[in-house]
Amino acid sequence: MTEIDTSKPHPARMYDWYLGGKDNYPVDEAMGKQMLALDPRVPVMARVNRAFMHRSTRWLAQQGVRQFLDIGTGIPTEPNLHQVAQRIAPDARVVYCDNDPIVLAHAAALLRGTEEGATEYLQADVRDPGAIVEGARKVLDFSRPVALSLIALLHFVSDEDGAHELVRRLLSELPSGSYLVLTHATADFTPEESKAATEKLKAAGVTLTLRAREGFTRFFEGLELVPPGVQVPHQWHPDLGEPVPGQDDGVIPGYGAVGRKP
Repeated sequence: MTEIDTSKPHPARMYDWYLGGKDNYPVDEAMGKQMLALDPRVPVMARVNRAFMHRSTRWLAQQGVRQFLDIGTGIPTEPNLHQVAQRIAPDARVVYCDNDPIVLAHAAALLRGTEEGATEYLQADVRDPGAIVEGARKVLDFSRPVALSLIALLHFVSDEDGAHELVRRLLSELPSGSYLVLTHATADFTPEESKAATEKLKAAGVTLTLRAREGFTRFFEGLELVPPGVQVPHQWHPDLGEPVPGQDDGVIPGYGAVGRKP
C-alpha cells in the first residue's frame, strides 16, 4: 500500500483546500494560508482553472471528440471531466492520470461513468510519458483523436525536467485532429507576489515554474490554436459556462488555451 506523505504540502491537496474540499492535511492548509497572504486570489484562480476545464471539455465534446486523457487529475471534485464529457457524449472514453497516492485512494469516484463510455485511472507521473501512453492505450484508441488535458499542472514541471519536451512526446503519440488543453500560472501580471510565492513553495519542497506568455505559447508549437487563442483562463469561451465569483477582480495570473494537432 502506498503511503501518503503528510509531512510536506502537496499541490493536489492544496488545490483541494482552495476549492473547499476536505481531502487535505494541516500542512496543506498552512501552506495554502501562506499563499493567501501573498495573493488572496489564489482560491479564485483554482476555481477559474476548474471552470476552464469544464468549458474546454464541453467545447471538445461538441466538436465530436470522444476520447480524453487527463494528466494531473487532482482529487475528484464534481463535476469531473468524464461527467462533463459524458453528459454531451455518453460514449466518451476518459483516462485519468496522477502521481499523488491520495488521488488513487479516491479513484473510484473517477470511474463511475456511463454504461456506453469508459473511465480508467492510471497511477503515473507526467515525467514518464511512456508509462502513461502504454496505460492509456488499453482504454483509448490512439488512431482516433484524443484530447490531452494538462490543467494547472505544467507549472510544477521545471525546464530542467523538460516540460516542453514532455508535452511534445505525448502529442507525438496522438493522431491528427487531437487537441492539447492547458492552463498555467504566470508571473506576468503579479511579479512581486509570484516571486514570493515561488520562494515559499520552494522552501517547502514544491517546485513552481511560472512561465511568461511566450513560454506558455511554446507548448502549442506546431498546433493550430483554437480561437480566441491564448487568454487569461476565464476569457476563453466564457459563453460555455457560468462565471466564477471574483474572477473579474483584477487580472487572474494565468493563461489558458486549446490547440488542435493538424
